[in-house]
Amino acid sequence: MNASLESLTAERGLIPASRPSACPGLMRIVPARDGGLCRIRLYGGELSAAQAREVAEVARAVGSSCIDATNRSNLQIRGVRPGAEDELISRLVRIGLGPATPGSDDVRNLMINPLAGLDPDATLDVTPLARRLLDQLQRDARLQALSPKFAIMLDGGERLAMLDHPHDVWFSAVSADRFVFGLGGCPPVFDEHMPPLASVEQARVPAVASALLHTFLDLASPEQTRMRDLLNTIGIEAIIDHAQRKLDFAIERNASAWRRTPSDARRRFGVHRQRTEGTVSIGAQVPLGRLDANTLQALAELAPRMRMTPWQSVMLLDVPIEKAQPTIARLKALGLATAANEPFARLIACTGSQGCAKSFSDTKADARRLAPLLHTKGDVHLSGCARSCAAAHRVDTTLLAVAPGRYDLYLQAPEPVARHITIEEAALWLARSTTDA
Repeated sequence: MNASLESLTAERGLIPASRPSACPGLMRIVPARDGGLCRIRLYGGELSAAQAREVAEVARAVGSSCIDATNRSNLQIRGVRPGAEDELISRLVRIGLGPATPGSDDVRNLMINPLAGLDPDATLDVTPLARRLLDQLQRDARLQALSPKFAIMLDGGERLAMLDHPHDVWFSAVSADRFVFGLGGCPPVFDEHMPPLASVEQARVPAVASALLHTFLDLASPEQTRMRDLLNTIGIEAIIDHAQRKLDFAIERNASAWRRTPSDARRRFGVHRQRTEGTVSIGAQVPLGRLDANTLQALAELAPRMRMTPWQSVMLLDVPIEKAQPTIARLKALGLATAANEPFARLIACTGSQGCAKSFSDTKADARRLAPLLHTKGDVHLSGCARSCAAAHRVDTTLLAVAPGRYDLYLQAPEPVARHITIEEAALWLARSTTDA
């Protein structure tokens, strides 16, 4: 990552800072089959209503009006037209959706839970600490050498959390002033899960995070882009010992017995009480993670702010409690799933061949064909190739595309139970497996 901005531009689709532009920040736009792709990294997944309206307008003005919700609680504008990059970036930076410092866009992978700062039952409001961490990540120029997928999780003990989404570094609150942390995974729920490595006072979390990230850059080879790659080579103890030498306080190895309270992903639907009396949050699923500009603009009319979630869903925040049921009715009218048993609440699909050259099939179109036929329980993931971009967590059933409209079916096993089947045949297989279960 020591190449010049010019070489990075050619290699990674960056807009160089030296290019005449109104853009004070630097954001990546990468080529895709359906045009340029711009990922908008959101702080905590959050958008104000005004920001959401502008993103919708920008998607119309410079793109295809197509917007993806990602499993990192971000948004992606698709179909960015050649020559429109400067306009896109300048408009996003103007509304506070770009990086704070040039070149730091890729290091803004900090995930918090969808109800962080809102859940009255959480262990801690982590949002002030998250902002401090995010500022630190962006202002440390060396961290720009991290992979765009390198990610940190900050968990405040909220009732709604993505606990099976592996992160390179994770921190989880155990009290109002202490966190435990781990590497290459997620907070443990069951005894067989990897326990936390150590605990740290809240005030020292940024220093520990910095030590761990710099340790990774010190020790990882160019081919090792994620923490799990480094762990496979040198192990946890060597990483912790190296990080310890960067700190002026001792890392406390006293947290191995801690387990995180479980969280049910189905809680992302419906009405959630907030700390602020008289207001609620309302969750709904974006079908297959795909929004259009009109839908995003309509969502902006329903609440003063919203958060995207790691399930590619949306949480409307600060809704007056008396407006909860009318808001749910409006979400249904917009085509969003508002209950966990609806087909589009349980279907996951990657971009597919319409937007990705690596995909063997149009997974989103195939998923829409599968939806009315879906009677099985649990999530079903349609992946256009073996990379599994749309589901970083474990999914009950995977349909892996092998040709247009043809899939291999996996049921939580390394080998498929059926090969080269159609969507209609997959529905029959899923119905049978549910009956047999």
